[in-house]
Amino acid sequence: MTRMTGMASSLRWKIAMTTTAVCCAVAAALGILVHNVVAHQLVGEVRKDVDRELDYALSQYEYGTSHGGGSSALNPPRLPEPLRQLVSRGLTGSMVGTQDGKPVMWAAGPADGKALAVWIPYGSTRDRLRKIDTAILVSAVLAAGVVALAGLFLADRISRRLSTTAAVARRISAGDLDARVGFPSDGPGPGPRSRDEVRDVAHALDSMAASLQGRLEAEKRFTADVAHELRTPLTGSLAAAALLPEGRPKEMINDRLKALHLLTEDLLEISRLDSGVERADLARVELGRAVERAVASTRLSVSVRVDRDAVVLTDRRRLDRILANLLVNADKHGQPPIEVNVTGPLVTVRDHGPGYPAELIEQGPQRFRTGDPGRGRGHGLGLTIAAGQAAVLEIALGFSNAPDGGAVTTLQLPVGRLLEGS
Repeated sequence: MTRMTGMASSLRWKIAMTTTAVCCAVAAALGILVHNVVAHQLVGEVRKDVDRELDYALSQYEYGTSHGGGSSALNPPRLPEPLRQLVSRGLTGSMVGTQDGKPVMWAAGPADGKALAVWIPYGSTRDRLRKIDTAILVSAVLAAGVVALAGLFLADRISRRLSTTAAVARRISAGDLDARVGFPSDGPGPGPRSRDEVRDVAHALDSMAASLQGRLEAEKRFTADVAHELRTPLTGSLAAAALLPEGRPKEMINDRLKALHLLTEDLLEISRLDSGVERADLARVELGRAVERAVASTRLSVSVRVDRDAVVLTDRRRLDRILANLLVNADKHGQPPIEVNVTGPLVTVRDHGPGYPAELIEQGPQRFRTGDPGRGRGHGLGLTIAAGQAAVLEIALGFSNAPDGGAVTTLQLPVGRLLEGS
């Protein structure tokens, strides 16, 4: 869950940061465009004014009515060098410069081989441009902040819905086939809702879960029906086989019929476990003694060691069933010695055979699948029944392999239940 939350948070911030970056890029481009347009307009107005002043000064100089003074002069020392060179080629021009330490707009033209220059104040225009740039920057920051918050809000909605979908997918993979995302498919209005890829994924997951649930329910019903249908004729066949004359044929028939009868009973037990109607008959049990009696009832060569005994609240019959199935599986598919250790509420069953297949360790036992051929042949129901009975008793059942070889099965009985039931 922590990992998924981190992924959702990462996705949320990635979307928000990407949206903010795009907004900042657009705001910067628009800001530069607006600055250039406004600056061109304002500077153009000042340039027109200084050009009119220059035309007036040149006309006055031509008629000899003015020889400089005020805001015009011949060859002023502060005249920018680019304008001075321009005038030397017989041209006129204008540019921004300084005069007496203040920003001005210069304009100059040729007058009897000299440069007649005029200037007008440019400080107010520069201040206006700075204020406009500040307004553009503040607007861009505000827009980026608003878009970032909106992007974070939308990204949060998307990531939450994705997290919900992922959580439901994990519940389904864990066996909760009733889990559904349940996003609405249509909007509140009469018109069709806009396309939403997250909703499409959620609906696909819900459809997959419903289809899988239907298939599994059909499989469970089929298994239960087959087991019930086989039980009656098998009972009759066993009774009829008992009337056969003694001999090898009778032994072979009885052996196969008993195996088929056990398989049928296993299928019926699995059907009851799948239906969820099984309820534990809890009682206080000394775990060490219960394990010793369960091992003795199997009549298998198993060594039992009780390192530390514990009193637990459990269903002894179901616990015996779990241990018997684990020990029979170890005897059938593993190799001796088979060891059972009791350490408080923890029971460990180990053999020294080829070990459990990786698929069983990762996914748990599955009916009619024995995994690695090295574990032998069988219908794969023993471990499935053990897992089902453990779920009824709320026992944590774990499958692993020992580092030096052999299958290891652990049963962790709940320790809090005894206090609640006392």
